[in-house]
Amino acid sequence: MAQFYEGIGRRKESTARVRLMSGSGKFTVNEKDGAAYFTRLGDLDDILRAFNATGQDATKYDVSVMVNGGGTTGQTEAVRLGLARALVLINGDWTSPLRKKGLLTRDARVKERKKPGLKKARKAPTYTKR
Repeated sequence: MAQFYEGIGRRKESTARVRLMSGSGKFTVNEKDGAAYFTRLGDLDDILRAFNATGQDATKYDVSVMVNGGGTTGQTEAVRLGLARALVLINGDWTSPLRKKGLLTRDARVKERKKPGLKKARKAPTYTKR
């Protein structure tokens, strides 16, 4: 079995396990092609920004991703973080350029919980005088 580097990324309710190994540039997400899984315009480019930041050619690596939970945005950003973390395992010198682009920072913002007596986290029911 080929050696791989694994990075785990999380965002909102999404978790992504990203594995990098040397190969021919194949990008698979949950056993599907990456372009078929992330169909929204710009999502795939956003994920692969880590390769541009390090000056690496994305076609030198095979990327295998298992992602679950959350929606499209959360999954995209979780995969992006996992990929950046896997690249740091390959070469620790890439930490600085990745950090400068904000690719190694975990975005901790999650949905706020609903409070009793309110309709959503902060939305109150309409006030009626009579």
